[in-house]
Parts: sequence; C-alpha cells; structure tokens
Amino acid sequence: MLFKKWHLNIRLVICYNKVMQKIATRIFIYASIVFGILGILIVLTSSGSDKPDSALSETLMKLLAVTVFIILPSFALSIAGKYLNNKS
Repeated sequence: MLFKKWHLNIRLVICYNKVMQKIATRIFIYASIVFGILGILIVLTSSGSDKPDSALSETLMKLLAVTVFIILPSFALSIAGKYLNNKS
C-alpha cells in the first residue's frame, strides 16, 4: 500500500513539473515578445542624448525593466522543468 502512494506521488510531481514547465515557457515567450516591442518603442520615442526623456520614454523604460524581471525567473523555471523531467 505504501508503494502505491509513493508511486502516485511521483506521477503527480512529474505531471505537475510538465504543466509548470509549459506555463513558464509560455510566459518566457510572451515576455520576450513584449521586451522586443518595448525596446523598439523606446528607440522610436527617445528624444536624443542632449534632451531629457519624456514621460512616455521613462514609462517604457520602467516597463522594459519589469519584463526583464519576468523573463529571468520564467526562463530559469523553464530550464529547471526540462532538467527535472530528464532526471525522472
């Protein structure tokens, strides 16, 4: 009986890891796309080196930083999920 519970728990962990890996990978892809779009918008709306940035440019730069903080952990979770799937 103990073996059946243990075996069931392993299956749930493997299934959970696969689902979490898919979610993390999707988040990584979407955040990367948003990062690229924001980068292009920053370049297009920048005012130049001798003028201060507009409120729009500052907001876009803050959003760009936010996407970096979303990309990094989601990439790490995606890679960790692949690693854990290969180990099991």
